[in-house]
Amino acid sequence: MKYDPSKHHRRSIRLKDYDYSQAGAYFLTIVVRNHECLLGDVVDGEMRVNGFGKMVQKCWDELSVHYSNVELDAFVVMPNHVHGIVVIVDRRGEVTSPLQLHDQPTLGRIIGYFKYQSTKLINELRGTPGAPVWQRNYFEHIIRNDHDFERIREYIAYNPVGWQMDDENPNHT
Repeated sequence: MKYDPSKHHRRSIRLKDYDYSQAGAYFLTIVVRNHECLLGDVVDGEMRVNGFGKMVQKCWDELSVHYSNVELDAFVVMPNHVHGIVVIVDRRGEVTSPLQLHDQPTLGRIIGYFKYQSTKLINELRGTPGAPVWQRNYFEHIIRNDHDFERIREYIAYNPVGWQMDDENPNHT
């Protein structure tokens, strides 16, 4: 199919003119390509991650090691997506290790790193070098107050319980 700029253009789902490197809390949903249930299963309302899901958890947990300005909050691996809260703190001007990045990375860069690392590990496990794991892009919500923060934490914690009714569940009708 030939490229037609009137039909084939990407629309950003990000908030226009918002600086995604600034300090703040962000609720994220990252979906596996084609909604494939690759990361484990929900059994009796409890998520049971498989080896791939464990790799995803490992990569998530290491984000705050790789980025000194990232703090991690609630997180859940679901069969075909993850939900998490990333908090970017402003550390510009602080003396840090020369091994750490000196600029304030954007949320997109942080998620890109997570997707890259988890894809690499999953593909090593399944012997599929270069195969895509994640859907293009991600969903984010800027957390604006404590009430929003608590509501989202609760949503993440109870996500496995609601899996049967989740729109991401391929068996949901």
